[in-house]
Amino acid sequence: MSNLPPPETIRITSLRVACDGAGVIDAALGHPRVYLHIDDQTGYVDCGYCDRHFVLEGGPADVAPR
Repeated sequence: MSNLPPPETIRITSLRVACDGAGVIDAALGHPRVYLHIDDQTGYVDCGYCDRHFVLEGGPADVAPR
């Protein structure tokens, strides 16, 4: 069993997001910056390096209280 925290979910307002993994566990242990595009049909995208889950505010995957 892993002692790592679950992937972070970040709500954003843009369909395009950059992720470098900074702050996930340790900022020095980030990853190369990648640019991700949220599919407007699903409303989210996951980073392939750090598994951060980016959710479009008001999109189909946004389940946060409004």
